[in-house]
Amino acid sequence: MIGIIGGTGLYNIQDLKIIEEIDVDTPFGKPSDKIIIGDLEGKKLAFLPRHGRKHAIPPHKINFRANIFAMKKIGVQRILSISAVGSLKEHIRPGNAVVVSQFIDMTVSRTRTFFEDGIVAHVGFSDPVCPEMFESLSESAVESKVITHKGGTYICIEGPQFSTRAMSHLWRQFGADVIGMTNLPEAYLAREAEICYSTLAFPTDYDCWYEGEEIVNAQMVVENLRKNIEKAQKILRIFLRKIKDERNCPCKEALKNSIVTAPENIPPETKEKLKPIIGKYIK
Repeated sequence: MIGIIGGTGLYNIQDLKIIEEIDVDTPFGKPSDKIIIGDLEGKKLAFLPRHGRKHAIPPHKINFRANIFAMKKIGVQRILSISAVGSLKEHIRPGNAVVVSQFIDMTVSRTRTFFEDGIVAHVGFSDPVCPEMFESLSESAVESKVITHKGGTYICIEGPQFSTRAMSHLWRQFGADVIGMTNLPEAYLAREAEICYSTLAFPTDYDCWYEGEEIVNAQMVVENLRKNIEKAQKILRIFLRKIKDERNCPCKEALKNSIVTAPENIPPETKEKLKPIIGKYIK
């Protein structure tokens, strides 16, 4: 099953057969909303609006652990994040698509791991997106005729405020291509859960660094995001036809040599809580 995390408009797709809506409980609380299970292009999908259907959850208050754990619990093996971002490069224009390849984390208050309460693990994160998803998604975006940038660095800020102009220029000096508020710790947690993760980003604005352009505001983001939904749906359809069912990527064994706490030293309650994630390694 493939998980889709993004806005609510994503699952208003022609020919999408909605099978059910499920309310998932996790040891970390409730996910952002009920998960919609559907079928499209012969693939089973799980849709989750990360801000909730009423867009009532700000970026720094999203229960990322519950969202990713819920996806793992119901059998999701891949997550496609579809995200609105600001562009930090002149040639990456609003309305283009960016298939993200790297992340910079500038968040400050978010819990970003499942491993605590008596268990320690250090997963590799040098290449934070799934290579198989990255290639299939890039090919799909190009095939859709949407102007696409293959690869790019997403800098994730805490929010919910937008950047100051000085910050925006600093992010550009860091080499970042787009800016958002949500994809971390999503990507960290997906890797810990051995779920493949990839981001399809749609710039809605130029943040505030680009003089001569209107400074970013919430209304601008929402209006341009709506315009991008049709593009996202088109790319998604092609991606579902292109991606293979079997995973042959390192993501599926990210925990294999990452848990450093000896099994006999892990509290039984922690083993039980994390069973969907660590069960194949720790009994």
